[in-house]
Amino acid sequence: MLMLSQTHRIVEALLFSAQEPLTQSQAELCLEDSVALEEIIEEINAYYEREKMPIWVQKVAQGYRIMTREEYEPWIRRLYQNRGNVKLSKPALETLSIVAYKQPITRSEIDAIRGVSTYLKTLLEKNLIETIGRQEGPGRPLLYGTTSHFLKYFGLNSLHDLPKLKEIEEVMNVEISEINND
Repeated sequence: MLMLSQTHRIVEALLFSAQEPLTQSQAELCLEDSVALEEIIEEINAYYEREKMPIWVQKVAQGYRIMTREEYEPWIRRLYQNRGNVKLSKPALETLSIVAYKQPITRSEIDAIRGVSTYLKTLLEKNLIETIGRQEGPGRPLLYGTTSHFLKYFGLNSLHDLPKLKEIEEVMNVEISEINND
């Protein structure tokens, strides 16, 4: 395929204009036809790669989103460095990681792991976590889990894409040893 077909260009336009990841059902609704979205995305990505485009289409949160390639990150960072973004303190990030890896989890379970009060309110306000039910038992405490916004924010398709705890430990050990050697 040298050029993108009309269907490919329509899907590309939908991807550019969508505020949320484009899903299979949304694409079919817009095209009024059954489409092999995954195959179309693969062909669009092959075209972008062949033409050395600075963008590509990534599967995120059960849909697809246009992303910029990593090598353009320094320029994009400069563009956004003065803009407000979701900024989380270290304790809030720790709380978020506990929820992500242990969900569903109660406030008391988070407190037991962290040893201090949690930052659940902040994470709820930023729509990174949500209440997903109540635990059976005394007091029926609320259970917390991550949201689809969490997946989009961190560029994940599902929670299975989170790095394994062992991988994080290895990276942290390398960074700590590098700091100690300085």
